[in-house]
Order: sequence, then structure tokens, then C-alpha cells
Amino acid sequence: MRVAIIGAGWAGCAAAVEAVRLGHTVTLFEAGRIAGGRARRIALANNAAALPLDNGQHILIGAYKDTLQLMQDVGVDPGSALLRMPLTLLSPDGKGLRLPARLPAPLDALVGIVGARGWSLADKASLLAIAARWQWQGFRCAPLATVADLCQGLRPRPMYELIDPLCVSALNTPASRASGTVFLRVLRDSLFSGRGSSNLLLPLLDLSALLPDAAIAWLVARGQSVQLGARVQLLERSGCAWRLRMAAASAADIDYETSPSLPPELPKNPTDTALFDHVILACPPREAARLVQPGIPMPTIEQDRLTHWQQLARGLRYEAITTVYLQTVPSARLTVPMLTLCSSVDAPAQFVFDRGALGGPPGLLALVISASNPAASAAELGQLVLHQARQQLIQAQWLESKPQLRLIQTITEKRATFACTPGLVRPPMQIVPGLSACGDYIDGPFPATLEGAVRSGLAAARGVS
Repeated sequence: MRVAIIGAGWAGCAAAVEAVRLGHTVTLFEAGRIAGGRARRIALANNAAALPLDNGQHILIGAYKDTLQLMQDVGVDPGSALLRMPLTLLSPDGKGLRLPARLPAPLDALVGIVGARGWSLADKASLLAIAARWQWQGFRCAPLATVADLCQGLRPRPMYELIDPLCVSALNTPASRASGTVFLRVLRDSLFSGRGSSNLLLPLLDLSALLPDAAIAWLVARGQSVQLGARVQLLERSGCAWRLRMAAASAADIDYETSPSLPPELPKNPTDTALFDHVILACPPREAARLVQPGIPMPTIEQDRLTHWQQLARGLRYEAITTVYLQTVPSARLTVPMLTLCSSVDAPAQFVFDRGALGGPPGLLALVISASNPAASAAELGQLVLHQARQQLIQAQWLESKPQLRLIQTITEKRATFACTPGLVRPPMQIVPGLSACGDYIDGPFPATLEGAVRSGLAAARGVS
């Protein structure tokens, strides 16, 4: 079949590759010039040289089996593209959790909890008791339970040093309002699904090079059409087929907080594409809802489904993620590639990554604020994080020397993920015959992660009919 895929993020790339493997002919449209969506490369001009950054700092875990397999399928070697390390959540005071590298799950978690630094026997016992209860209950809970509800009785230190960082990194939603059901699914898959599932996989390449660039090269090598800088203005029904009307893209139109640069020459007037048998919406939910217009001619029952899907997509609430890039002068490295920070209102970052140790420019640090305050300005957040880094990294001697810190860039994705709250009803994959959607926000058991996006894309391609 002739398949149009709108959006070249991780879900769209996965859908395109799988559709071609199933024998379909694919045209992939992307409004920006750089593929990857909310996990992509950006280029920052720095002293007349391009400084490669990402629009956010993402990590993978060993349980991301479909993502790792897709990377291999399109020619990216996960072994050389990712730094694998045991789950480690150490704070600047050296306390916290580090799982052993060579033990099978869940024995590695048990040993890691028993050996947690700075935790009292009561801290460890309370966490082990609650974890045993979760396992005994089959990692299920009441539909409206929050992560905080699940942790009633847990002592403050394991809550603050383990549960809170895991919750905000996986669900990008604070434990007080994050879905307990989704959190338990994440724990089951990462800590109880086999050796290495809980390992952290830190990218050694920029996020576009990690998968989207290779997927596009794979598609082009097989004669498929990839159109970057091509924004779809609207969808039109023509019998049982679909036609796309294309328009020039602009930074204001793209549903990203930080818009990628666009080709200098784009069509000034809308143009029509050829007809497609099936369309997969792999763009952000707000953009997908814009394209799903109830005015598209179709039977009444399909109009109702279209309207309902649009309402669900528009009803999603969002969480922001802010990444603050700092440069050490002279260049210095963290003693570990990734560190958990002590966060508060005045010190909002939860994690710091040594980009110099992860294949990036020497001395570059990325500090991440998950579920960041969307009302705070970039300048305000940048200064708070800069002060936090001076207090927690330099004074605690996690940097190999005592360098100066310089603020390079603050990037906020205001709609980085959907708010993963209890009882959330997410849009389904199938919209109407010949029209479907994929993305990390589509109905499923996973939060807004790269693995969720890839699995959704694969499923959408397999549902083409």
C-alpha cells in the first residue's frame, strides 16, 4: 500500500521502517529539517563554530528491547553508540543506590538496596517491604492511585533518593500526581525482566544520529521518499484514499519549543501530494489534532470517531523538560558520567550528565529539570541551575578540578511529554479506516519514553490496512 507518515520523530521513523519491511511504499514528511522530534540534535552557534547539542537529555535502559533492535536493524550498533552502566543514583554527598553489574534481576536490586550508601537499616527494610508488596500484588494497583499512594509507609530517604528520581525520569511527572499503574509497569519491566534490563544506556551520539538519521538513510537506500522541511497543512479524503495538502513551514507553526532550522526555499502556496491508501500521524498530539478535522467527508459514525479522537488528543496535559548546558573553564570532567542532584525549588535540576565523557565537547555538562516549571523563564532557570552546579558539583568535588562554570544554553520543551496521571484516557492508535496515529502519547502501558514511541510506531505500521 502507499503509506504517508507525517512526522519523523522516533515513532514516525519506526513506523516508516516497519511499513517498508512489510512491503508498503512509504513517504515520510517532517516539518523540520532535522529528524528526531522531541529527541533530536540541534546546532548552537558558538564562537562561529557549531556546537552539537540535543534538545533534551534522554537516556535508555536495557529493557528497551524494541528500540535497541531497531537501532541494529538500521545500522546503528548499540554497543558502540551507548554507554552501558548499572542503575546508579548517587547524590553529590556520595549517598544513594548503585546496583551490581553482574547479578541477575531481581537479585541485583536486592543487593543494591541492602548496600545503599547512607541508608539506615530501617530505610532499607521499608523499601524492601514495599517492593515485596508490589511484587506480591503482581505490580498492579488501584486505577486512580498515585506513586505517592503506593509509597505510603516508605521512609523519607529511599523516597527522596530512589522513588522520586525514578518517577520523574521515567514518567516526567512528580510522584504526588504520577500514575501508580504506569510506574509499576516501568519497575516490572526494568527491575524484574531479566539480566541487564535495569542498566542505564547513555547516548554517545547526538539523539538524531542515535536512530532517526540512520532510519532515514535506510529508507532512502530502499527507494522510499523522505521530505524534510515539508509541513502538511491538511488532509483530504478522496474516496477510500487520502491526499495531503502541503504548505511552507515556519518556526511558529512547528509544535516544538525549540524549532529546528528550515530549508531556505519552501513552497509559498499549498500543493497537493499524490493519493495515499493509508496515513499515519506521527506528529505531536496538538498537530495531529489539528489535522484530524471533523469536516473531512466520511460517514457519520466515522465523523464521531474522528471528533472523539480529536477531543482526547486536545485534552492531554503536558509536562515540560528543561536542559541547561554549562561549560567548565578550563575543561573538567565529572568523576562519573551521570549524577543525581539534590533538587529543590531553588535548585531545580535532578540530574547532571558529563557530555564530554559521552562523546561530546570536553567540559560540557547537561543539567536536566524534569517536570520543570513552564512559567519560569529560561534566564531564571539557567541562573538557578548555574548556582546549583557551583554548590553541588564544585564544592562537593564531583568535578576533577575546581573550574569556572559558564552558562551556554537553556532549552525548554514546554510540551515534552504528556502528564502521566492516574486514570488518564489516551487517544487510540486507530482513528478511522485508513487513518491512524502513533507516538508516545498513544494509548498503551508505557509513559512518554523513546521505547514507548518506537513500540507505538511499529504497531501502527503493522496495523496498516
